[in-house]
Amino acid sequence: MFRILIVNKGSAMIPQFAPKRLIRRQYLPQTHYILRGQIRFKGSTVFSGMQPTGVAHLGNYLGALRAWGQLSASTPQQFDNTIFSIVDMHALTVPPPPDRLREYKRTAAALIIASGVDPEKCILYVQSEVSGHAELCWILSCFSDFGYLNRMTQWKSKMNLTENSSVTDDAAVQNLRLGLFAYPVLQAADILLYKATHVPVGEDQIQHLELTRHIGKRFNSAYDTKVFPLPDVLLTRTPRVMSLRDPKKKMSKSDPAEQSRIMINDPPELIRYKIKRAITDGDKSVTYDSVNRPGVANLIDMVAGLQNRTPEDVAEDVKGFCGHAELKEFVADVITKELQSVRENFERLSSDPEYLDRLLRSGAERAGEIAQATLKEVKTTVGIY
Repeated sequence: MFRILIVNKGSAMIPQFAPKRLIRRQYLPQTHYILRGQIRFKGSTVFSGMQPTGVAHLGNYLGALRAWGQLSASTPQQFDNTIFSIVDMHALTVPPPPDRLREYKRTAAALIIASGVDPEKCILYVQSEVSGHAELCWILSCFSDFGYLNRMTQWKSKMNLTENSSVTDDAAVQNLRLGLFAYPVLQAADILLYKATHVPVGEDQIQHLELTRHIGKRFNSAYDTKVFPLPDVLLTRTPRVMSLRDPKKKMSKSDPAEQSRIMINDPPELIRYKIKRAITDGDKSVTYDSVNRPGVANLIDMVAGLQNRTPEDVAEDVKGFCGHAELKEFVADVITKELQSVRENFERLSSDPEYLDRLLRSGAERAGEIAQATLKEVKTTVGIY
């Protein structure tokens, strides 16, 4: 019953994964220390998924995409297999227009590769192209507690309900769809289908990994087997990136104010314009105080995340700046430098949809082989094969 510390080879990875205690102690993972690439996990598989929702913003990049690229770089030196899925079936919980979803899947593939994921070293595929996800989801749903799913917070958040809301409440009963309520079971199937041993997540996803471990443990116990390893969490340490127009809210693609976010494909001049107009405060000194000075703290957090440093270290470097204008110029420089190659690679990849389609088909074939082997074992275990 421990925490996880991930420190990968090279200074660019060191701060990205940090200790974090999970909530339900009986499902906590074991401790792992990966010290500068000197320790290797034999028989390990990293799995993570991302919904296709269009071009990513800076928060998406820092929270997931860059970490995926770093994990790709650590394969196979530390992890034997690294699998990344574009989880389009999850996107149906709030269904987008069909043509847009098709476009977004290619966009997601381009973003993932542009952020450093090497499709030769990793498996990158679209979830719906591997039928095993849906098959295993049904089997696992037979081992999932209704009460546990009722306690999950994300379906309540998406319905603008409080954390204390219940599926038995009138507001939930009238509007809640089964797909949204039960999608954590599909998420568990995504992970367990590949017998993942490690899953990189943000803090808001820890609850879902606990459920995955709970379902895997229940299945194993029911049949006195070890079909599913219980995956450990790789927690990204990156600070949460907030809106440029309201630093008390997360940066979001759904925000109607386009100036509230930095998009991966924003040209340098637009990034500078948005940062220049970012909300700060009337105190012209540059200090880090996330509670009382959230606007300035948000700018410092961006630099800290991109430079793999603590906000306090960055604040020490910029405390001599002459006001917010100099700070914003510095922040814009850091962001444009980091995103330049990502943007250029994204634009190049996006202009070649046939290449992306071939790559995703190849990834689906590789993923399908692993999935079918797991499904055969599961179906044999439960008696339907």
